[in-house]
Amino acid sequence: MEFDPESLEQSAIYKLLTGAVIPRPIGWISSISEDGILNLAPFSFFNAVGDDPPHVMFSTVRGNNTNKDTLNNVLATKQFVVNMVTEDLVERMNTTSQPVPSNESEFDLANLTPIASTKVKPPRVKESPITMECELVHHYTLENHKYGGATMIIGRIVMFHIDESVLLDNYKINIDTYKPVARLAGSNYSKLGEIFSIKR
Repeated sequence: MEFDPESLEQSAIYKLLTGAVIPRPIGWISSISEDGILNLAPFSFFNAVGDDPPHVMFSTVRGNNTNKDTLNNVLATKQFVVNMVTEDLVERMNTTSQPVPSNESEFDLANLTPIASTKVKPPRVKESPITMECELVHHYTLENHKYGGATMIIGRIVMFHIDESVLLDNYKINIDTYKPVARLAGSNYSKLGEIFSIKR
């Protein structure tokens, strides 16, 4: 079957897109407002962009033409932190996905520990084994949208924090101890599952 997005309801487009593009890593983004309020929210429109120099991207939807706190904070301060989500953190990550007033912090809501970053103002999630401090490089809001669209954020990684428990020799990540979680469609998530190798 063929589907023209111009003739589909937005909910149908979302289901097709998020059901087809799987699994998606989760960028758990911590930011800070100009008033010093800490924010933490998960985004599954997230990935690495490149390594020379290292960049990541995430995208936040703008329902009803309204920015989420994360977007407002990043645009104001030009900084954010990516905290990677693992199996033991997935419930608390889910807690931080709910809407809360801008003057409240999801760190408190999910009983998470903010710890100081090295080069940026937003804190890191202490419980996350891999965090990346980032500085905003570029943002782009999708054009010709009907309901607010989405804004893509690209940030340059200025500091990696890797817990020794997930680090192997020669800068490799131990996926057995890392245990990342990925987003599927609806309320579904996935673990790594079966792994196989193919030589280039």
